[in-house]
Amino acid sequence: MSAQPVPMLLSPWHAMGGLLRRDVRLAFRRKSEWLSGLVFFVLVAALFPLAIGPEPDTLRLIGPGVLWVAALLASMLSLGRLFESDHQDGSLEQMALSAAPLSWLVAAKVLAHWLISGLPLVLLSPLLGLQFALDSQALGMLALTLLIGTPVLSLLGAIGAALTLGVRGGGVLQSLLLLPLYVPVLVFGTGAVDAHLRGLGGQAHVSVLLALLLAVAAFSPWACTAALRLAME
Repeated sequence: MSAQPVPMLLSPWHAMGGLLRRDVRLAFRRKSEWLSGLVFFVLVAALFPLAIGPEPDTLRLIGPGVLWVAALLASMLSLGRLFESDHQDGSLEQMALSAAPLSWLVAAKVLAHWLISGLPLVLLSPLLGLQFALDSQALGMLALTLLIGTPVLSLLGAIGAALTLGVRGGGVLQSLLLLPLYVPVLVFGTGAVDAHLRGLGGQAHVSVLLALLLAVAAFSPWACTAALRLAME
């Protein structure tokens, strides 16, 4: 009698891809959860020019900072749901017990969060930047810094979400933990656009943002994994 074939385990890459597709599908079924951050970003960016006035020099001066702060706060709105629903329905425990490393699955969830909450902000930023009298090159620099910086926000935010998982009043604690960590990203993101507007070039600031992205991408999944295992004990 021939031996039965042994079922092959999914590779970590397949597990990551499946989880990524699952989170994106769930997000599109719950449009209000990710649209709230996008609407917040648009409203903040649209209301500031109305409050400041039509002076182009003033708008150009504050524009990068306003858009970056709006993007930062918008990305934080959805962080509380990054692991919470999986924790409540038991999916998180199943991920921890699966053959795929939990850190890889966490990376997939963070990538899904950025695709849903961060990438739309990057795509909208050049259009909203027109209200602040930014030229085409400044708009390109703004989009580039957001493209590099918003994944850093998601990766750092995942650490805060994991540390406060299941904690009463976790949203406030999460903000207190994350806002100091977000400051360097905010400073170098706005500094790149400001340096470009002054004719100094923003390449140095972009390089620092890339270094931050690489460092946080290497550290965040493992830090989240340790925090999640503590939360599940």
